[in-house]
Amino acid sequence: MNEIELLQDADKRAVGYVAGVDSRRVFPAADAIAALTGFDEPLPAQGRPSEETVALMDDLGSPATVVNNGPNYFGFVIGACLPVAAAAERLSIAWDQCASTEDGSPAAYAIERQAGKWLLEVLDLPRESAVAFGTSATACGLSALAAARAELLARQGWDVVGDGLHGAPEVRVVVPASTHVTVRKALQVLGFGWNRVIKAPVDDKGRILPDQLPEMDANTLLILQAGEVNTGEFDSFAEIIPRAKAAGAWVHVDGAFGLWARAAPDLRGLTAGIEGADSWTTDGHKWLNTPYDGAMAICRDPQALARVMNSDAAYSSASAEAQKNLTLEFSRRARGIPIWAALRSLGRVGVAEMVTRHHIQAERIGDALRAAGFEVLNRVVLNQVLVRGANDTATQSILKQVQESGTSWFGGTVWQDRPAFRISLSSFRTEDRHVDQLVDLLHRIGPMGDGGEGMR
Repeated sequence: MNEIELLQDADKRAVGYVAGVDSRRVFPAADAIAALTGFDEPLPAQGRPSEETVALMDDLGSPATVVNNGPNYFGFVIGACLPVAAAAERLSIAWDQCASTEDGSPAAYAIERQAGKWLLEVLDLPRESAVAFGTSATACGLSALAAARAELLARQGWDVVGDGLHGAPEVRVVVPASTHVTVRKALQVLGFGWNRVIKAPVDDKGRILPDQLPEMDANTLLILQAGEVNTGEFDSFAEIIPRAKAAGAWVHVDGAFGLWARAAPDLRGLTAGIEGADSWTTDGHKWLNTPYDGAMAICRDPQALARVMNSDAAYSSASAEAQKNLTLEFSRRARGIPIWAALRSLGRVGVAEMVTRHHIQAERIGDALRAAGFEVLNRVVLNQVLVRGANDTATQSILKQVQESGTSWFGGTVWQDRPAFRISLSSFRTEDRHVDQLVDLLHRIGPMGDGGEGMR
């Protein structure tokens, strides 16, 4: 089989997989998982045929996938992959560009530059901002927080790029007590000891209590949330950010999925004042429904980001806006291409409609479960529905039965020291009929978790 035939075979298998996402088990059956032992083989002394390798991947791997690229996955905030984003990804892989600089790939440079402009427009963030396309909200958050620290220290006459941190003034970090684990990870990697990070008190919705914020000054890095991971709630940006800026602090907003609320007119009020921050992070694979490895660090001051991310070398120099000088990666693929394809195909209206539809569907689930006797723990302001059964045992039983059903999947969490489960809406494939199927399944199981014995 030659190269073209091999690619056609892989494409045929991929098309077959996508065509069946509505009917596949959302979480694989035990026998499919057991069959994965077929991958446990000695490294061949002589290479095996390429077509055999692709077939093995499909035959054993496809049945054991979690179908988050389908309409019935309500687990982590993981959108499916828009067809145009997947198609653009396929073509960009065929191009195989090193998208570090304009010299490395004029095409990738132009497309990612346009994607950045459109992103700032659809999210209505300061148009002068730099947009860095990285691997994840974790990596992009790390970049933005590194820029924040460097800038805060530079204002005090300390060059962290040249002189490092030994002897530098301390930067105080303030986060919501409910901050996401990826923020914690980025801070730890940067050397901000977690025990030294100040955790601001939050209310029963996971939002920072403005009147209990610690005193801020020009040494403060304040991190806020757009979309608390369990409740979907937003910090009070309009109240908090002006106070922080007046004190000279840097404000970063973790908006992995919640930042997209800004693109929907009916939900934009949740983000009021967010444009006053200094940096933001968001994911493409969540609400824009692009492939993984596509997130964005947005920094109001491009030079602040370029100062700490610069990777110019004698053999590879470029402008400050080159992606290698804005991201952690030097050699990199053009992660902004699927973002560009999604934004171009959806347009401003399409993005708004998708975000709004998922919010309406989430409200519909919340209302239906309340009426059925479940305890809905949040206000459903966005796309998250946080739920408990009649008691902790019932909650665990409900979660187990849904996950084993094969027809839907969502994950568990802990909220205020007790088990709960989260239902997340973010897949473009999820139609109202899929929402109805999920509600019907939960109705049959019931808030006591004792109605689903016959389904297993």
